Amino acid sequence: MSNHWVTKLEWVLFDADDTLFHFDAFSGLSLMMQAYGLGFSEQEYQQFQALNQPLWVLYQQGDIQADELKVRRFTALGQRLGVEPAVLNRQYLQAMAQVCPPLPGAIELLQRLKGQKRLGIITNGFTDLQQVRLEKAGLQDHFDLLVISEQVGAAKPNPRIFQHALEQMGQPDPSTVLMVGDNPQADIAGGRQMGFYTCFVQHLGKQLPAGIQADLTVKTLTELLPLF
Repeated sequence: MSNHWVTKLEWVLFDADDTLFHFDAFSGLSLMMQAYGLGFSEQEYQQFQALNQPLWVLYQQGDIQADELKVRRFTALGQRLGVEPAVLNRQYLQAMAQVCPPLPGAIELLQRLKGQKRLGIITNGFTDLQQVRLEKAGLQDHFDLLVISEQVGAAKPNPRIFQHALEQMGQPDPSTVLMVGDNPQADIAGGRQMGFYTCFVQHLGKQLPAGIQADLTVKTLTELLPLF
């Protein structure tokens, strides 16, 4: 990545979960269950994810809306506890705000970029979590743009969410935008289809599938610091 490429950038857009913030769903669910005086086992977590993860795929594909995802993923647990799924979902997101610290290098990178580039977040995560988490980390003033799929009615990689972001950004040239994220389809393929530069944050050795290429691949956000 040449200096010319970096200096041309006007915007750096980030995914939120597992890009800027550690997303520890097991800890969030465990904290939520503590309020009911219950523990939460690894087996129960696997059962939850067996429901939750396919729903996220359907959400990204545009086959279900956010409200349906929120309810369906907590239907079984809600029946067990005698609690409405929507209530459990809200309690879960509140718990997640307590257990999702910024990832290594995130704060340093955002401080480096602030005032140098315009910064934004495009997330498929839910509204209830985003603002609280930014405020908790002291990062709410770092971003010029916060785009949440639930509010737009389309999730990455749907071009609609990126087009909405570009409108909010004042329609910059897509080649002046860098999209940073950990999800190959949502962030990298989604960003590339818009003409953005892309940076893949490679967690735990995760590889990009065949047919998806990023302009940059890093293991941590710290690796981006020398570029700016």
